[in-house]
Amino acid sequence: MKKSLLFVLSMSLLISVFASPGPDEGMWIPLLLNKNIEKMKEMGLKLSAEDIYHINNSSLKDAIVIFGGGCTGEMISPEGLLLTNHHCGFGRIQSHSTTEHNYLKDGFWARTRDDELANPGLSVKFLVRMEDVTGSVLENVHPGMTDSARNANISAATAAIVNEAEDASYIKASVESFFAGNEYYLVVYEVYTDVRLVGAPPSSIGKFGADTDNWMWPRHTGDFSLFRVYAGPDGKPAKYAKENIPMAPKHYLPISIKGVDKGDFAMIMGNPGRTERYLTSFGIQTALELKNPTIVKIRTKKLDIMREEMDASDAVRIQYASKYARTANYWKYFQGQSKGLKRLHVYDKKVLIEKDFQDWVQKNDESIRIYGNVISDIKEAYDVLDPYEIPKQYFFEAIFRGPDIIGMANRFRTLHRVLSESEIETEKVNQTAKAISGSLPDYFKDYYLPIDKKLFASMLEMYHADVGREFQPEYFLKLLTKFKGNYNRLTDYVFAKSILSSQSKMELFLVSPSKKVLDKDPVFQLMLAFLDRYLELGRSAEEAIIKKMNAERLFIAGLREMNPDKNYYPDANFTLRLTYGTVQDYYPADAVHFNYYTTMEGIMQKEDDDNWEFEVDEKLKELYELKDFGRYGQVDSKGNKTMRVCFLTNHDITGGNSGSPVLDANGHLVGLAFDGNWEAMSGDIAFEPELQRTINVDIRYVLFVIEKYAEAYNLIDEMTVVEDSAEELAPVEMLHD
Repeated sequence: MKKSLLFVLSMSLLISVFASPGPDEGMWIPLLLNKNIEKMKEMGLKLSAEDIYHINNSSLKDAIVIFGGGCTGEMISPEGLLLTNHHCGFGRIQSHSTTEHNYLKDGFWARTRDDELANPGLSVKFLVRMEDVTGSVLENVHPGMTDSARNANISAATAAIVNEAEDASYIKASVESFFAGNEYYLVVYEVYTDVRLVGAPPSSIGKFGADTDNWMWPRHTGDFSLFRVYAGPDGKPAKYAKENIPMAPKHYLPISIKGVDKGDFAMIMGNPGRTERYLTSFGIQTALELKNPTIVKIRTKKLDIMREEMDASDAVRIQYASKYARTANYWKYFQGQSKGLKRLHVYDKKVLIEKDFQDWVQKNDESIRIYGNVISDIKEAYDVLDPYEIPKQYFFEAIFRGPDIIGMANRFRTLHRVLSESEIETEKVNQTAKAISGSLPDYFKDYYLPIDKKLFASMLEMYHADVGREFQPEYFLKLLTKFKGNYNRLTDYVFAKSILSSQSKMELFLVSPSKKVLDKDPVFQLMLAFLDRYLELGRSAEEAIIKKMNAERLFIAGLREMNPDKNYYPDANFTLRLTYGTVQDYYPADAVHFNYYTTMEGIMQKEDDDNWEFEVDEKLKELYELKDFGRYGQVDSKGNKTMRVCFLTNHDITGGNSGSPVLDANGHLVGLAFDGNWEAMSGDIAFEPELQRTINVDIRYVLFVIEKYAEAYNLIDEMTVVEDSAEELAPVEMLHD
């Protein structure tokens, strides 16, 4: 009886975690949507697979972009207007802000094209095409090859494919691994580098609730910002120039202001960054016991240091707003992930999946030959790698992402290498020095020496206390001995002696750079010492890393072979994906029910003048009191005029999806994805359909803020606003070239 119950339980868990997902689970490759399209149509979709993804004809994919290095955006006008999240544009908004023109606090709205603000270094990428190149990549890969030979063959094949695809300076390509190296796809992008800030609400709207509400529902955040993509006079991507013109996208999204109701079909297209849905129980254990608590501990200290100084100065608050937000976001995420993994017993579920896999492997000699050692190899690899986990996280979180001065020292590595060549090329030295020099104004604009010194001292102290001595570089230990463990004195010394602690010192050095100066610089040498130690450790663990990668590749291949009729989706890797589902409420705990939308009433209920996170703008309050919502409000069941702010869907998203469009059955824009919910923070590893929700800002609230609050009618006028999404507008065809 016990055996029977165990079998039933294990099979049910296998079905729930690795079976063909329900309509609300899966990050699907748009190129392969034919496998999903019938199910989507049953749920209400009115488009074809070709309307969503097509190489030669305009399709929804042509309206979706990679925004910067980690977000999604979408085109919403024929004149290059782009919509993304406020938190995605936050760094750019902050870079333009000063105490005299505080766009973070007051917002920014360009009334004319000449008012739009350039953003050096910001780019957007349009997907041109995606192509399965697995056969070409693995053509010369054979069973029995050494790991080095296998990797060399794959690298050579991918380099050749990329080289052929990049046929213009603005075309960038890469070959991405899917299913842990079982499949490979070529992705080709058209890259635009002239992207200008057009509009942003004040942080009291765009960041309302800030860290307190981050990852939480109910939510009342107008998380959006607007940019414009420019092209050269010939319509092709070009560097910033005054004569550039707004680019004409192949497709832009019509905007529906009909609104959404519970159960409505919806889909999200975007670029999810990273998931680990095939992570084993050994990886779960490492995350819970080593990785997550280490990251949270380090980031807690960093946030405390920044917040203390930010609270004391408006100028410092502006300088460090973006840095603080980046640090806080995943500080809270990793706390939620650990709680979710424990609450949902994900480790136990993974153990049973691995048992079922092993049972399947033992059924015939061929599967034993190929997959017999997979689980044991993964375990052995983790046994070797786990002692390196805390040192690895400290290296990244406390050292290279800790004090800014260490990050700046890292920028000098290329210059040091050029200066170390047997025959020094003066032109190469000058070019490298000029590139660093050009970045200094932006760097020091957002740099506050007292914060960096406190971060430097505290991060080194934590590293020394929590990381084994065998992982600590000798140069660091000698400095520590010299100053008898006094981290403040050590910090004062290295900052005083280093050229990297002030703009004037660096500018003077870069006029005539010298290897000798860098060799004596204590910050540069400390950075090199930590980096060298980290690379040494990496080489020590290289065999285990390769063993783990190979075993995980075989594990996923075996799972797919074990269930040949199931439609598997690959982990996210920042390539374009589509996820579909419905608008839904949820029950986060016993006797607790969350509605699927929020309204401006909630903003007023949360208002707190003594807490900057919940300040409410006076004009917004006035519009609310007058119920002046224009065509974007609606009448509730009691006959009261309301303005919806955010809504929930059961989509499968993760980081990178920020800014992704929420589309209705006609491909019309109804919302903007910006967050996940606290109860499902383990979702990157295990999707939980009953709990996992995507938090979206209602597009009607976005338009309300633009039109009624900002009075930016120029922006509304260039959009295609659909009063009733049921109108037969043939949206994709209508907006073809």
